[in-house]
Amino acid sequence: MSIQTRLVEYDDGRITYEGMLAWDDAIAGSRPGVLVAHTIRGRTPFEEGKARDLAALGYCALALDVYGKSGLGGDDASNRAHMDALKADRQELQRRSLLSLRVLKEQPEVDGSHVAAVGFCFGGLCVLDIARTGEDLAGVVSFHGLLDAPGNTSGGVIKAKVLVLHGWDDPLATPDRVIALSDEFTAMEADWQLHAYGNTMHAFTNPAANDKDRGTVYDATANRRSWIAMRNFLDELFNG
Repeated sequence: MSIQTRLVEYDDGRITYEGMLAWDDAIAGSRPGVLVAHTIRGRTPFEEGKARDLAALGYCALALDVYGKSGLGGDDASNRAHMDALKADRQELQRRSLLSLRVLKEQPEVDGSHVAAVGFCFGGLCVLDIARTGEDLAGVVSFHGLLDAPGNTSGGVIKAKVLVLHGWDDPLATPDRVIALSDEFTAMEADWQLHAYGNTMHAFTNPAANDKDRGTVYDATANRRSWIAMRNFLDELFNG
């Protein structure tokens, strides 16, 4: 096994984006693709590491970019500005996320008829919004994602299967928002499931998270359990 990576540049006519693709070159031919959506910090080594981990599981993974190449490596203030602008314009966020999904499907290592998306924190919102648009992909997984409804997808039907991996004490997605999400996704006829981890805060998959005052704390047990849950979910999607 040898995990390979390459940078993938793409644009929408206005903004140039740069993702990172990872795959195992020991696997012949195409294989299922998994989009990896980033946190507030944009595409960083954290998401790139998740893409490599997915490649080691036999997938081809693209760590996407929804801020634009010029925003890579930005400071906290610029990252916050990028995220807040897209949270305020969910149609634009959906457009950029769907563009990244199309780019993943176009890669020669990817079987474009078998794709899924996973996202972390803000990236969880990105992949849930992909599902909310009614996009025809196999499934999406949100790790400690933001859950707020976008306001432009009510009345639609979710085709993707949905797995939400959630810290019950997450201050950015409180229990009332979890219930609201369940009502929203049930109304949209989604095949959805929720794994909630007790005594667990936001950002539980990130070893660098250690700020109880902000509610961002790494939890090794929830991290392990959520990754296993994702693996089982992807296996069901593509091999079930």
